Amino acid sequence: MITAGRFAKRAPGWSGVRIRPDAVAAWCFLLPTLLLLLLVAVYPLLYSFFLSMTNAQVSGPVLFIGLRNFVRLLHTAIFTLTLSNTLWYTLGAVTIKLVLGLALALVLAQQVPGMRWIRGAVLIPWVVPTSMAMLAWTWMFDSTYSVINWVLMHLRVVSEPIAWLGTPRLARFAVTLVNVWSGLPFFGINFLAGLVSIPQELYEAATVDGAGPLVRFRQVTLPLLRPVLATVVLFSVVMTSSDFATIFILTKGGPQNMTQILSTLAFKLGLATGDLGNAAAISLYLFPVLAVSTYAQVRLMRRVWQW
Repeated sequence: MITAGRFAKRAPGWSGVRIRPDAVAAWCFLLPTLLLLLLVAVYPLLYSFFLSMTNAQVSGPVLFIGLRNFVRLLHTAIFTLTLSNTLWYTLGAVTIKLVLGLALALVLAQQVPGMRWIRGAVLIPWVVPTSMAMLAWTWMFDSTYSVINWVLMHLRVVSEPIAWLGTPRLARFAVTLVNVWSGLPFFGINFLAGLVSIPQELYEAATVDGAGPLVRFRQVTLPLLRPVLATVVLFSVVMTSSDFATIFILTKGGPQNMTQILSTLAFKLGLATGDLGNAAAISLYLFPVLAVSTYAQVRLMRRVWQW
């Protein structure tokens, strides 16, 4: 016998497709989020793709030119320098954050008095407003009022103030240092979450077998921490390669464009000259590389580590 409740759950819709009330409720809850994503993420991305394949300016007709903007950029000296800067900046900052973040997580995992407060304090560089933090670092690197120069001179490490943001090599070091400072808590806390999820029985068994700290770290900690390592590195590569605020506030891409990255160059080109087509092409240049690497890494995590 078919009850009324079962009939209501399986009743066909107007088009003959059976509609489940729980599925309708789920889509009603998801719809606002989907609309927001379409508005603030999907639409700007698709419009950027459209602009990158046109000669769009702030004013004037828009003509479709295909991949001409992308090909032309490869023959532009400032773009090739910016692309190199972006790759080296991302590689250097992510590598340092990976090593220091793992060391920080190992320290935070220790059970000592007051560690709960230390873990909270570690998050301060990551949660502080970016603009306020960058303005503070600008003052710290200032050649006249720099607190870093004041400390170094009083310690007799240097004899005169250093122009941190006015020298190409030192400016590269400065922006990388600030990026590491702001992103290190993200690495440390995520690695800490991975560490505390590892069963302690595995460490006890390794200790019984005679494994020392280094062997336990290499044979137990790293293998079980690989999924977290891969995920955090993946997010950090995307975030670091598009780190607009740090570069723009500290150096604006100078000196001599030695700290210029793709996001700041696209911003300058789009606003200064109104060349929206080339600006969109610059901002999307690493998109295929990041998309392919992200897809490959996610597939690897699911296949090898059974996510």
